[in-house]
Amino acid sequence: MRVVIESVSPEIDSGRFPIKRTVGDHVVVEADIFVDGHDILSAVLLHRHQREEVWSETPMEALPNDRWRGAFSVKEVGRHSYTLLAWVDRFKTWRHGLEKKAQAGQDVSQDLLIGSDIVAEAARQAAQQADDSKVAVLQDWAKRLAANSGSSEAHWRLGLDPELFSLMDRYSGRSLATKYSKELEIVVDRERAGFSAWYEMFPRSASSGKGHHGTFKACVDRLAYISGKLVYRFSECSS
Repeated sequence: MRVVIESVSPEIDSGRFPIKRTVGDHVVVEADIFVDGHDILSAVLLHRHQREEVWSETPMEALPNDRWRGAFSVKEVGRHSYTLLAWVDRFKTWRHGLEKKAQAGQDVSQDLLIGSDIVAEAARQAAQQADDSKVAVLQDWAKRLAANSGSSEAHWRLGLDPELFSLMDRYSGRSLATKYSKELEIVVDRERAGFSAWYEMFPRSASSGKGHHGTFKACVDRLAYISGKLVYRFSECSS
């Protein structure tokens, strides 16, 4: 695989232990993602609850120095998983090259034919996903690029059209995509877990008087006192 994914954060002990969050938290994930050469990459953050079979996707954005970032929210208690997927984006690479060549006054007629083939492949992918409403649109774009394979600005501007870019961002080819080798876990607790605390009690210290240590029976007798203190402390924190 040409694409490399490493230095993922957050990741505890190489994924041996899950990270912890509470319901409603925003989970921000970063990673170093790079490839040899000058091809342009795309990457998504995959995430799902333990009872879900299908991954949800969140696009990742490129930061300086090959660093990428994505984020999602955890909305349910339980275990969640997340990982990353990245690939060489043929359309974005082609689009970038087309713009550079056209601005330099070079002949881009062959480039437009190559772009037509890339878009036609995306149409076939849309058909496999049974997204019939997009198949016809992509096929029309492929025909327009092939029919207008000239070098005038009106011709090459077709390849830079924002509508086409949006469509291809959804159906970009991922046949050679690299998936991160680990599925990392998140343990999501109730919101109150974010500010709760353990109350520790030492039975020997639960003495009712000087000269002798406490017993388990003495601990039982003090449960009402402890409960009252905890309620008092919680009301202080929430006010």
